[in-house]
Amino acid sequence: MASDANGLSTDLRVLRQDDWDKWYNTLSRGFGGVPEAAEERELWNSLTEFDRSLGVWDGDECVGTAGAFSFRLTVPGGASLPVAGVTMVSVAATHRRRGILTSMMRRQLDDVRTWGEPLAVLTASEPAIYGRFGYGNATFSLHAEIDTSRVRLSVPDGTDDVRVRYAAPAEVLDVCEAVYARLVPARPGMLERRPGWERLGVLDPESERDGASPLQCVLAERDGETVGYARYRVKPVWESPGPNGRVVLEDAAALDPAADAALWRFLFGIDLTSTIVVRGRPVDDAWQYLASDVRRCNLRLRDSLYVRPVEVGAALEARTYQAPVDVVFEVEDAFCPWNAGRWRLSGDAKGASCERTADATDLALSVRELGAAYLGGVSLASLGAAGRVREVRRGALAEASLGFGAGAVPWLPHGF
Repeated sequence: MASDANGLSTDLRVLRQDDWDKWYNTLSRGFGGVPEAAEERELWNSLTEFDRSLGVWDGDECVGTAGAFSFRLTVPGGASLPVAGVTMVSVAATHRRRGILTSMMRRQLDDVRTWGEPLAVLTASEPAIYGRFGYGNATFSLHAEIDTSRVRLSVPDGTDDVRVRYAAPAEVLDVCEAVYARLVPARPGMLERRPGWERLGVLDPESERDGASPLQCVLAERDGETVGYARYRVKPVWESPGPNGRVVLEDAAALDPAADAALWRFLFGIDLTSTIVVRGRPVDDAWQYLASDVRRCNLRLRDSLYVRPVEVGAALEARTYQAPVDVVFEVEDAFCPWNAGRWRLSGDAKGASCERTADATDLALSVRELGAAYLGGVSLASLGAAGRVREVRRGALAEASLGFGAGAVPWLPHGF
């Protein structure tokens, strides 16, 4: 039990299965209170890891929620690292400014440390909330609205060898997941799909369609092998000059450039449409370099995955570095003080070590900046230019920034 400044007591405890409905109702109300479809609610119930979820209770009333999925995340170098996927965080509006969020974040990070997971990651409904707990924005996602009436694609050789065919989304889930699984090791930020998570890709409640069609799917095939897929909806729009429909892309993946181009060429050519709405794609998505006029694609970026080193040494040792690096970090971490102090990182493309040291500081930064740079999508040099990383030894910032880079831009493929 804990008491706030007004002497009111609350109970923070691990979630029990018979409390899930109250707990989830509190979460739902915190995000607007719009009821979910029964299939959506059932899915999240089945995915909830009860022993990794927390609730704060005021008597019989649930007033705070937080969870942590057990994921494996690809890091630079291709390793798959166990991480805590922080999720379902809410505090009842009646119980704000009582330290409930801080108490949940405190308990959660302590738990993550005992679970042996070097990183905690999350997507933020409000980015300003989580920086004070050490989370740094590590990846971005690409959004676009492509004017397919004005933009053309120049496709690579071999595109015509790829067959695109319609398929029922749920019936081809296994082959789509096999394509996804082959891509996971190649890009930092991607999540291995644990059993049950594949259902998220074909969840299709009518409330989420916004007037568009049920989920549709096409497979890209070559010589009888599935080499890509796209899931999308079509929203018909009829105006006085004629049809002006929209294709809403939900998910797409391909194993090679020709398969990727074949899928995009299909999406560009859907009858009675003139716009493709793209959300949450990799910043370096290849279609941009096939487009005849990128200005008419209305590109914009949005923050995506936030990363928080829970064990600095283990996290920095788990990834590789694209250029040799030997640097001493002075890390500030008031919320997880076991990380604070000096760490010597020595590494290259083959591996790394990171240990406590008494050697002189080369770079000084907070754990938030270390998290932002961890996957290679945000450069230490950029953070230094913003005054968020302080260079003590001349040349150390350029050295570390080059080493921390990643060949593929990191990308989170779906939320949680």
